[in-house]
Amino acid sequence: MSSREYLSGLFSLDGRIALVTGGSSGIGRGIALALGRAGASVVIVARREAELAETVSELTGHGCRAAWVSADLATREGVRTAAERAAGIFGEPDILVNSAGINLRPPMSELGEDVWDTTMAVNLDAPFLLGQRFGPGMAQRGFGRIIHITSQQAHRAFVQSGAYGVSKGALESLARSQAEAWSPHGVTCNTLVPGFVMTPLNARLSADPAKVAALADRTLTGRNGLAEDFAGAAVFLASAASGYVTGQTLFVDGGFSVH
Repeated sequence: MSSREYLSGLFSLDGRIALVTGGSSGIGRGIALALGRAGASVVIVARREAELAETVSELTGHGCRAAWVSADLATREGVRTAAERAAGIFGEPDILVNSAGINLRPPMSELGEDVWDTTMAVNLDAPFLLGQRFGPGMAQRGFGRIIHITSQQAHRAFVQSGAYGVSKGALESLARSQAEAWSPHGVTCNTLVPGFVMTPLNARLSADPAKVAALADRTLTGRNGLAEDFAGAAVFLASAASGYVTGQTLFVDGGFSVH
């Protein structure tokens, strides 16, 4: 067996179907591109049609099989509709990546119920509902991969964590609950934790050069993250190579969390 054949057996996603929420920008986009180039058929779910179409165009330009679904994941009906539309394109997904998120972080004293409810709906309810929709089918088929994108604020409070940090901490707990339920049936459930990545979700911080530089200094690598930094970790967690890794939290943060 050649090294190429060996690596393909470990990491290839040929024949797999992936659903990536938030896949039209930022980390989700980087992951969608990586999964597609590793062989998966990819359906991206997000709100903005122009960004969705552009990402799918890039995927198809690499010879990947890809499609998009425009949806608002802030309502349960929106999530359910998106799930059915996505599953109707290439079939039931083997890989579910929950990268869609909303980052509303007013001071705690000003945190209203509307911000709390919207944050939980997108960041926690949607991944739960999608897991409930697709997890049992993955278990029945004997293979599945669920990957959640969380946050440093799931582990420590800074820059007004508010409802955002709570939602991400709960999302990591959800991964462990899903792992407990479905890993005996071949479905792994894990989370990726970014450091500071220059994405639209972090537009407020990205606009402050001093804060961007200070965050880079907090890492061990001396730089902030890029969307493409998540490609290898995502392909690993989506592939056969990670079959004995479940319920875990993998930090992709340049050492931010340990410095």
